[in-house]
Amino acid sequence: MTGRIRVLVADDQAIVREGLVTVLSLLDDVEVVGSAGNGREAVALATELAPDVVLMDLRMPELDGADATAQLLGRLPRTAVLVLTTYADDTSIGRALRAGARGYLTKDASREDIAVAIRAVARGQATFDPVVSARLVAGLTEPEVPDPRLAELTAREREVLALIGDGLNNAEIADRLFVSTSTVKTHINNLFAKLGLRDRAHAVRIAADLARPETGHKPQS
Repeated sequence: MTGRIRVLVADDQAIVREGLVTVLSLLDDVEVVGSAGNGREAVALATELAPDVVLMDLRMPELDGADATAQLLGRLPRTAVLVLTTYADDTSIGRALRAGARGYLTKDASREDIAVAIRAVARGQATFDPVVSARLVAGLTEPEVPDPRLAELTAREREVLALIGDGLNNAEIADRLFVSTSTVKTHINNLFAKLGLRDRAHAVRIAADLARPETGHKPQS
């Protein structure tokens, strides 16, 4: 990426939203292009402004952050969503990652933490708050036993699962497989049901089984 990173801020608390806009405006490599007070407004403004990064709160009126993330990434697959929220429970993390968020921070993050995360997701990298990383690592370091239910997946569902394991969001998977985001969501819903997955982090762990010799399958590069 060249030039300044164009950022849209979405948070329903005016004082938080205005504070973030002020802080981000002080960064030489960031341009705040707009702010939204709810998820529906965030989707509309993102569609209009096509920012590089959306800094997204999760608990918002009209349309929450996870649903807003899924909607705007369906329209803007090249935009990165960085969640900034008070909540770091498994359900919140899972919904955000399943929707396609590329990063996840809690609101006790410092200004420098937020700046570093914005730059990372703008480059296409994933970034997580230490608490979130610890939860993901805990899941990934559980004893690895090949899941026999992988045999129930179709070839395309295996491809989608492997790409989730590679860290791609729904829109990026759609681009890679040359299908629509709605088709990707259908495959994800099917494989989540077949494998009994809790969230996208769980899917990442299960996707590792596709690369293991015991399963007889490797994800395509």
